[in-house]
Amino acid sequence: MPGAALTEITRVPVPIVDEDAGTIKTVGIEATVDAQYLVCTIEIPDSDTAQFSVGSNNLGETAPTYISSAACAIATPVTMAGIGFPDVHLIMSVRDFVTLSVDDYNLDAISVYPNIVIAYAMVKLACARANNQLGLLDNDIYHPIVAACERIINGEFHDQFIVEIIQGGAGTSTNMNANEVIANVALELIGKEKGEYETISPLNHVNMSQSTNDTYPTALLVGFLKEYDPLLEAIKSLSESFHAKGVEFADVIKMGRTQLQDAVPMSLGQEFTAFGNTLLDDIKRLNEMSQLFLEVNLGATAIGTGINSHLDYPKIAVEALADLSGLPLVLAPNPIAATSDTSAFVSFSSVLKRVAIKLSKISNDLRLLSSGPIAGFNEINLPAVQAGSSIMPGKVNPVIPEAVNQTAFQVIGNDLVITLAAEAGQMQLNAFEPVLAVNILRSLRYMTNAMVMLRTKCVNGITANVEVCAKYVEQSPGIATFFTPHLGYKESARIAKKSLADGVTVREIIIKEGLMTEEQVNEVLHVDNLTKPNIQ
Repeated sequence: MPGAALTEITRVPVPIVDEDAGTIKTVGIEATVDAQYLVCTIEIPDSDTAQFSVGSNNLGETAPTYISSAACAIATPVTMAGIGFPDVHLIMSVRDFVTLSVDDYNLDAISVYPNIVIAYAMVKLACARANNQLGLLDNDIYHPIVAACERIINGEFHDQFIVEIIQGGAGTSTNMNANEVIANVALELIGKEKGEYETISPLNHVNMSQSTNDTYPTALLVGFLKEYDPLLEAIKSLSESFHAKGVEFADVIKMGRTQLQDAVPMSLGQEFTAFGNTLLDDIKRLNEMSQLFLEVNLGATAIGTGINSHLDYPKIAVEALADLSGLPLVLAPNPIAATSDTSAFVSFSSVLKRVAIKLSKISNDLRLLSSGPIAGFNEINLPAVQAGSSIMPGKVNPVIPEAVNQTAFQVIGNDLVITLAAEAGQMQLNAFEPVLAVNILRSLRYMTNAMVMLRTKCVNGITANVEVCAKYVEQSPGIATFFTPHLGYKESARIAKKSLADGVTVREIIIKEGLMTEEQVNEVLHVDNLTKPNIQ
């Protein structure tokens, strides 16, 4: 940034008051950006009475952080490391940025998904290794290609993968993007100029024995397997948080509900533990479906017949890719079928949709349980993460569960796109794998982020309204069910109806009518019996 020619596109004043301490400020900016890089600055005016510090962390930078202060003799911006703080980085997120220029509009560049870029480089390296082993690719070309692929795998040159992930040609643009980047990096490594393709060719050498139709789906499958690990960790962590709340709320008695009507008592801990269990079960489902991604068609080339490749090439290439990726990849038994079949996408997406539906249902329950505080359930309190209503003072909205709901809706929609795209394949190839890929990738990220947000911003901070929960149990006609083994169904039903009609508790009716002694009633309504009935 120092010395760079920067063009100011807009500036927005941000008022800061004492109450903003420790909070995240969101600033709306309207501007058109026609550049590869965006520089965001925070200017803090001099003040004799106020102090202001920008939030920071030590988690590593996605873009450089600079600082300047004339009063501190830092006239020219320098990095935080330059002033002795290498592990301090400013926290600033730029999101929902839209350019109005259609020509510059980019839905999702391949570089947005680094695991896909890395996977593609692994595929190209594996193919080069197979061709070299078979004597088809000379060492003086092979070694630079390998070096170029390794640098991409290690995180370099990702910004050169510029084509949109949604594209025509069944992924050809992505394949050629990879071929050209690898070829040009390889050329520079041996002292040649970019574009000297007579020495190292994107097609003749980098793409040797390959087609988009086998390298592209193979790279996607490997990328998916790398991309979905964070989701598994997010599910596990969220489940653990629910289980922790299950332990915390183990002794909080509340009414269970069916069809939004009073049912029978349970503990709040049981309810939260169930949330955790239902999510944890999906790790197994995801792992089962992800196994479908281990079967690849590398070596199938154009339509699965292996045209323009050595007979032994597919086996060697897949083994090389398995070694590079650390995944137990296998060659599809029927490459022709594998080249046109995208059902693995459908199966995996269906599990993502299953997770989304569960998460949305849980979010619905959290919103209901926290509703009120006067005219709702009011059994739990969600952390307040927003000031609340813009017109109703003191109102705290369940914004985190609502955001999770909307994320789930999007994932469900993505699944529909995947279903339609998989169905639309024709003959020996499905040309719509790009949209299949981007929707899988988006769903993975959406679900991961939603779970992290729900856990950290909501679940971990939930508290129970113990007295409210107990009151509902005591006043509910539903506890008459527990007296059915002692009084019979007909009598218990009469008591429940009388309780509802007269506004008198079941306990009071039974004792007043002499149906059971107070000690007997207390025994039936003991907390252990309410949550773990044990009929002798």
